[in-house]
Amino acid sequence: MARETAQAAVALGGGHGLAASLSALRRLHDDLTFDELTAVVTVADNGGSSGRLRGEFGVLPPGDLRMALAALCGDDEWGRTWAEVVQHRFAGQGEMNGHVVGNLLIVSLWELMGDPVRALDWVGRLLGAHGRVLPMATTPMDISARVRGGDPADPSAVTVVRGQVEVATAAGQIESVALVPEDPQACEEAVEAILAAEWVVLGPGSWFTSVIPHLMVPGLRRALADTDGRLVVVLNLEAQAGETTGFGPQDHLSALFEHAPDLTVHTVLADTASLGGERELLEKVVHDRGARLVVADISVPGEPRHDPDRLADAFRRIVDEA
Repeated sequence: MARETAQAAVALGGGHGLAASLSALRRLHDDLTFDELTAVVTVADNGGSSGRLRGEFGVLPPGDLRMALAALCGDDEWGRTWAEVVQHRFAGQGEMNGHVVGNLLIVSLWELMGDPVRALDWVGRLLGAHGRVLPMATTPMDISARVRGGDPADPSAVTVVRGQVEVATAAGQIESVALVPEDPQACEEAVEAILAAEWVVLGPGSWFTSVIPHLMVPGLRRALADTDGRLVVVLNLEAQAGETTGFGPQDHLSALFEHAPDLTVHTVLADTASLGGERELLEKVVHDRGARLVVADISVPGEPRHDPDRLADAFRRIVDEA
């Protein structure tokens, strides 16, 4: 049942994690719980089709933006068809191998229009997307990380790794991440959406390369501090090999707060099965930050991925009980 007063929601992240949140939030947009839905997407990818297009044309990497747009497509024939089209990856042995249709479409409109936001809005209109997709910043950037333990000969040594792919696959334990340049220009429309939202969702996703980078963009960081919207942090279902090896739920949350000590969180959402015996540890970290912990079955049974319908039910519960 729709709420009497619809609200605006913004989801921040990248890749498959953001797509999971958007697939769930789109269901709440369809039932009019949210009348406005905006995705703010990490733009630091340097691998695959996105990295090739970024290197050749000097544009933002389009891949995570494409995935967000596909996640916002409807469940009707038009939406399902266009979601499949923009996600189609070319095979073969030629130069097109590995490129994705949606990436090429986005870059084409960027070249034609010269405005990344306007072009993304046009792609969204073509797809019939149930929401808006925006980059977190308007210029390409890199992620760098301080990594400890990558050198077997000197386990205490700290090295600096640069590049999203390189950070995600770095040997050793990531201690912190930063952006290069340190102060990229935040997308103005993304800042406006955060300031106007009643709800802001951060995560799930690659913690150091898709989630935390939003907190490193000064304009977005200020908007998250100034917004009256309630911030919901969605935790990952498990540690990610390489990037968060050995992390429990409370470690993910602690890393978030280490990078943004002043972040005010309303609710932390965790999957029941992912907690194991660490629920008390997570409850303490959440309680110490003055936030509320919601634990629910939000994963696909037997699989390490979020279930859109279950995640939508959890979001609806959080909104209704606020």
